[in-house]
Amino acid sequence: MSAPFPKSAHLFFAYQDEVAALTSRHFFLAFAWIFRKKCLSLQAKDCKYLSMRKYPIGIQTFSEVITGGYVYVDKTDMVWQLMDISKYVFLSRPRRFGKSLLSSTLESYFRGEKDLFEGLKIMAYEKEWYQYPVFRLDLSIAKGQVSADALSARLMLMLKDFTGLYGKDDDEVTPGGMMEGLIKRAYRKTGRQVVVIIDEYDAPLLDMLHEQDHLDAMRKVMQEFYQPLKACESMVRFCFITGITKFSQLSIFSTLNNLKNISMLPAFSAICGITEEEVKTVFAEEISRMGQQYGYTSEQMFLRIKGMYDGYHFAANSADIYNPFSLLNAFADNELHDYWFATGTPSYLTHQLQVFRTDITTMDNIIVPSSAFDQPTENMHDALPLLYQCGYLTIKDYDRESQMYTLSIPNQEVRVGYTQLLFPVIESHI
Repeated sequence: MSAPFPKSAHLFFAYQDEVAALTSRHFFLAFAWIFRKKCLSLQAKDCKYLSMRKYPIGIQTFSEVITGGYVYVDKTDMVWQLMDISKYVFLSRPRRFGKSLLSSTLESYFRGEKDLFEGLKIMAYEKEWYQYPVFRLDLSIAKGQVSADALSARLMLMLKDFTGLYGKDDDEVTPGGMMEGLIKRAYRKTGRQVVVIIDEYDAPLLDMLHEQDHLDAMRKVMQEFYQPLKACESMVRFCFITGITKFSQLSIFSTLNNLKNISMLPAFSAICGITEEEVKTVFAEEISRMGQQYGYTSEQMFLRIKGMYDGYHFAANSADIYNPFSLLNAFADNELHDYWFATGTPSYLTHQLQVFRTDITTMDNIIVPSSAFDQPTENMHDALPLLYQCGYLTIKDYDRESQMYTLSIPNQEVRVGYTQLLFPVIESHI
C-alpha cells in the first residue's frame, strides 16, 4: 500500500492566503518561514516522509557527487588497492552497477584532485598525490554504429577532445594511430606516464553479436584502437577497462596479454554495488524512515529491502551485494519498486535468448563450472554467460571440492522481471 501524501506537501496551498499579500521580493523568504513553522507544529508522523539527503541517481561524475553533497558509499580504499594488482585491469559488471562512477573516481584520483577525497578511506593510504595526464573514454557514446568505418570515425571524434591539449599529427588517420600519438605527446609534455580509462568498452559491439560479418570488422577496429596501450607500455601508468560482457583477449585485446581480469576476484567483489554492511550503516536512517511508512520495524524493513535488491555475488567468497541503482531509487522515493528492470532489457540479450531458443524457466539454481558462464561472449554456445554477465543470474554457492558454482536469480526484483517482462518477450519469438 502506498504511503499517504505528507501533510507538509500541502502547506503552501493550505496557507497561501498568508502569503498572497506579500510582495514578490519577500515571497520565498516568507514561504520558507511559514513552511518551517507549520512543519514543526505537525506531529512527527506527519513529517516522517521528508528526507534531507541527496542521492546520486544518474550522476556518474565523482566530483559532482562529492561537491554536490550527495550520499557516497566510500570505495576509495579499493581504488587505491587496484594500483598493486596490475598496470592493466579489466572489470565486468552488470549495467547500472556503478562502473562509470568508479571510472570517474579513478580519473579524479590520477588527476591528483586531493580535495575531493578528504575524509575518505584512501587518505589513510595515499600520501603523494601526483598528477597524471588522463584519457578517459566512455564508449557507450559509440554505441549504434552500423559499420566498421562509422565506428572508426566515432572513436577518432572522441579522441579529438584531447588534441586541444596534446595536438595531432597529420599521419594519424586511424583510432589507434591517434591514440598512440596522444600518449606519446602527453608523456613528453608532462614528463609523467599516462592513465587510460575506458568505460563500457563493449558497447559498440553488443548490438552486433548476431551479425558476424559486421562484428568481425568492428573487432578489428577495436584491436587497432587498443594496440598502442601495449606498444606504449613504458609511457602508461595505469589502464582500466570496464564493460558488461567479456570478449576474449584474442579477439579484442590481442596485444594486452597482461590484462588482469578482476571481475571474479573476492578482494574486489564489492568494488561496485553496495554491501549489506554498507546498507546497514550508511542507510540506517532511510531504513527506519521506510519502515515507518510500511508499518515495519527497522529490522523487518531491512529484510524486505534485502529480499528485493540483495543477492548478487561476483566471486566464490563475495559479500552480499545490493543493486545500487534500485536501492538508491527506493530510498529516494521511500518505496520498493522494480527500478532496475523497469529501465529496460538490453536488446542484445533478448536477441541472443531467441537465437539459442533459451528456456529461461530452467535458468535458476543450476550447478555449473565457471567455464560455463565466465567465458567470452563470442564463444557462447548458449545464453548462460550473457544472463550471468548482465546480472539476471548470480553466484549463490560454490563447492571448492568439485569447483562447481550454483547460479540463481539474484532477488525478488529480478525474479518478477523474469516473469512479467523477459519471459513474455522470449515466448513471443519461440
